[in-house]
Amino acid sequence: MHLSPILETELLWSDETAAQASAEKLAAALLPSPDAVIELHGPLGAGKTTFTRLLLRALGVEGRIKSPSYAVMESYELPGGATASHFDFYRFGDPREWEDAGFRDVFAAPGLKLCEWPEKAAGQLPPADLQLFIELMADDGRRVRMVGDARLVEALK
Repeated sequence: MHLSPILETELLWSDETAAQASAEKLAAALLPSPDAVIELHGPLGAGKTTFTRLLLRALGVEGRIKSPSYAVMESYELPGGATASHFDFYRFGDPREWEDAGFRDVFAAPGLKLCEWPEKAAGQLPPADLQLFIELMADDGRRVRMVGDARLVEALK
């Protein structure tokens, strides 16, 4: 994607409702044909999977949205025919697993790619259109640093 300059900003999610509002804004910016790589960074429990679920719901995914912790990848058909692929690279021990799993083809195809623990697939992922760095705060809120395509970062504000 990278059609506009790179931008960086921060916001606070006081609760899941605030995260949902951000997910809905991002979904609106991605539609009608989501085609982007989004990386979600943060420690266990930061809310990476929760935000991904909220975003997929905002994009129109119905039914169960499973965490890909064990399967590494879960794919979802979006209204309009696009595909969203949710990756969790937490269990990756060797970047060669990327090739073995056939992910090069998935990333070469159009569609939305949501990547948790992208650092575990070091050197294999294409450049991200948007990176979210989610930090758990003492009050259970989240501080989120967003870096990426200015159009997507602006949409999240």
